[in-house]
Amino acid sequence: MNGATTGISMKEMVQPVHNGPSTGAVPVLTLANDSLNIRIVGINGAVIGRRNGPYVQFFEKHHYVSGTHAQLKYSNATGWCIADKHSSNGTKLNQRPLQPDVEMTLHNGDVLTLANINLQVIVR
Repeated sequence: MNGATTGISMKEMVQPVHNGPSTGAVPVLTLANDSLNIRIVGINGAVIGRRNGPYVQFFEKHHYVSGTHAQLKYSNATGWCIADKHSSNGTKLNQRPLQPDVEMTLHNGDVLTLANINLQVIVR
């Protein structure tokens, strides 16, 4: 699915609307690695991978990242979470390896590692 077939641009897919904390809106999740020019905004249910998901352009040249590496999810009960999707080179949260398909909550200031790429977690 792409912007051409849905009428939604890639920018709209990657930049969710944020109405501020007082409205009960979903907090904005940003995963960033400025040295690799990666700055993505979380989309509930989105896959992160080299071949799949809305963030392909950030990871397609990073061969240690799996085609379908991890998935972001948001719920009111737990906030933003990440789950490894049986990636070849693993996912870590604050240097701790994640088990496949086990959701782990992301907090502001965490470091998420996809294979060999560190991403700073920013939740606002």
